[in-house]
Amino acid sequence: MTVYVESRDSARYAFGDEDRRILELLASRYIGANPPIPFAYRAFSHQGILQNEEGLYDMNLSSRWPQAANGDYVYVYGLVWSDNERSIDCNLEPIGPIKLYMNDKELFRTSAVEEMKPDARVVIPMLLAKGWNRILIEARRTPAGFGCRFGADEAKVRILNVIAPFTDRDGSAGWVFSEPVKKPCYGEGAFPEELHSEEETGLSWLPRTKWEAEEAALPNLERQYGRPEAAVAGYGWTRLPVWRKESLVLQGHVCGPASVWIDGKLVLNLTEAGAFRENVKADYSSGNLLIRTLSGSQGWGFELNASADDKPLALKQPMHIHGYSGEWLYAGPIAVNTELDASAVCQVSTLFPAIDLNGQPTGSTYWELNMPQTRLRPFYENAMLSNKWTTGTATNFGRWDYPLGVTMYGLLRTARVLNRKEWSDYALSHIRTCTDMYDYALWDRKEYGFPSVNHQLVLTRMLDNCGSFGSAMLEAYLQEDDDMFLRIADPIADFMLKRLERREDGAFYRLSEGEYFDNTLWADDLYMSGPFLTRYAIVSGNQEAIDEAARQFLLFRRYLFIEEERIMSHVYDFKYGQATRVPWGRGNGWVLFSLSELLERLPEDHSNREALLDFFRSMCSGVADLQSSSGLWRQVLNEPDAYEEASCTAMFAYAFARGIRFGWLPGDRDYAAAARKAWRGLTENAIDRSGNVHGVCSGSRYSFSPDYYMYDLRTVVNDNHGIGIMMLAGVEVSLLNSAGKFPI
Repeated sequence: MTVYVESRDSARYAFGDEDRRILELLASRYIGANPPIPFAYRAFSHQGILQNEEGLYDMNLSSRWPQAANGDYVYVYGLVWSDNERSIDCNLEPIGPIKLYMNDKELFRTSAVEEMKPDARVVIPMLLAKGWNRILIEARRTPAGFGCRFGADEAKVRILNVIAPFTDRDGSAGWVFSEPVKKPCYGEGAFPEELHSEEETGLSWLPRTKWEAEEAALPNLERQYGRPEAAVAGYGWTRLPVWRKESLVLQGHVCGPASVWIDGKLVLNLTEAGAFRENVKADYSSGNLLIRTLSGSQGWGFELNASADDKPLALKQPMHIHGYSGEWLYAGPIAVNTELDASAVCQVSTLFPAIDLNGQPTGSTYWELNMPQTRLRPFYENAMLSNKWTTGTATNFGRWDYPLGVTMYGLLRTARVLNRKEWSDYALSHIRTCTDMYDYALWDRKEYGFPSVNHQLVLTRMLDNCGSFGSAMLEAYLQEDDDMFLRIADPIADFMLKRLERREDGAFYRLSEGEYFDNTLWADDLYMSGPFLTRYAIVSGNQEAIDEAARQFLLFRRYLFIEEERIMSHVYDFKYGQATRVPWGRGNGWVLFSLSELLERLPEDHSNREALLDFFRSMCSGVADLQSSSGLWRQVLNEPDAYEEASCTAMFAYAFARGIRFGWLPGDRDYAAAARKAWRGLTENAIDRSGNVHGVCSGSRYSFSPDYYMYDLRTVVNDNHGIGIMMLAGVEVSLLNSAGKFPI
């Protein structure tokens, strides 16, 4: 028996058979450990170093410094935060001689072959220390090239956000790069001091952060965007301090007609250019102060200040913006005849229909800061860990990924059963943090090459990226109508139904040339597709979606089912023409879990229903035969020496309990006892009295050898692969024990 939690410290020791109390414990611990911290908003120069579609930072310095001579050096410098000491693989594609340093030590230098080979790529393991890590790249110009491309492997999962060094840029996002120099300035043991002013380095660093004197003298919108040739409009957004009911005076100067709103209410309408001073009546709460002004004969821009009782009021940033000391955000140029709702304008998710200075449409634009070529940019920075999965002590709030899809689903079900609206509100807030920024994230990717938020949703290339969280989103939609949820579900469904790679017989598989998993079919993908397609059919009325889900289960059975044991291989590898015949616990759990979700909603007269019920019953029978004496199942189901694993146990308990509740399982075997035994084993051995979840194996690759799963894949405390499904198992066993007395 594998021991994760001593009996004295278990949830069952504390709460006995009170399943509802254990569910409360699980949900409360997760929410307490993952507070709703929003995206980080930072100053970001769109003239700085951007990423390509793979997530590599493009440091081709030839275009930055075309005047640099052969033999010149340029330094690229940035800071990376890590919540814990973690290893991360980074890819470096050299374009000439490169040295890479981290935290004062040389990690890598190119060989002659790498400097000269046009398609060279090097994988560099990097051990990030807890806290800030200083990364310095030295590039030398030669006729072969100048610079490199550098970034995290699997960048949309292992997010590598870079912050600018130097006090002058404190909190700004992005790398800085130096002017060309003739001799090396830095190297091992000699870094530029990131906590000092960049002026103290003796070098000039780009992108620039300050206006030239002649620029600073221009009206603000003209300084930001240039002098328009046609009439254009622009916005400014700031925030008033807390309202104390004093008389409010707005005063300043506009270069053209202007309107002013406070918290979405029009308080001032100026029909011509010039100075103004007006008493206004406004009873506000958030204090959003918005001005829309047109260009005029005096230029384009405004000055706007507020006072109360003859005392000036200090205007504030609309949200906390790292790397920016100004109070105003700007948006423009916008067509004069474009009318936008003032309340909607004052949102970080808002994009603006843009025109050029001649009045021609150019797409969309976003909020700019009072700095050269610098925009506001949101970043996902919660759980900034280098592991593939977001595990550990940092908050996971606001991340779109598949383990968190299971977690949000678990919270939504638990909240409904226990009538805890605050928990469903939390889950909805997490989901909406992602969905509200969907349009922005698409634009961000187009504008900068690689998105700063919603990485996996925007860069959907496989089922892992969209199915699980998309399913949780649709579960939320079934509870609370939100049109944005459907807007996002449509392209996910289109991806699954029309664009996803398939075998000749229609089975979903993974075609990823150059990757270890190229040309494979995974049991996991029934979970990554089936629950989403099932829910999508309900909310959209698209029968094709649920038909496809049913079809995939039967196709996967042909490839992966081990008939003699009635369990599933983890993967079928078409490169070798066979299944691995390794029945990984969680892989089997995904199948039974997802099949129960499909059967719940599949019409009784569906042509595949009987075949799917037979599949469900056969798998339940095979799985039940392998339950250990502790109630848990093993990491590799048919390997007696494999450790006992919690997430697959929770999934099997969930499926058994649902099979009984919906009448799918025959009465010749006591599946109820197996489900209760599993839940008892989890609450005695995998859930401690503080609500921590133990015994959940980390995210898996695949192998033909069971040893990989047994010895290379270790368990992680509070891994998101297990927390949500633990709640879901508790919900279903509670319903089983209560004979349906609680809400479903």
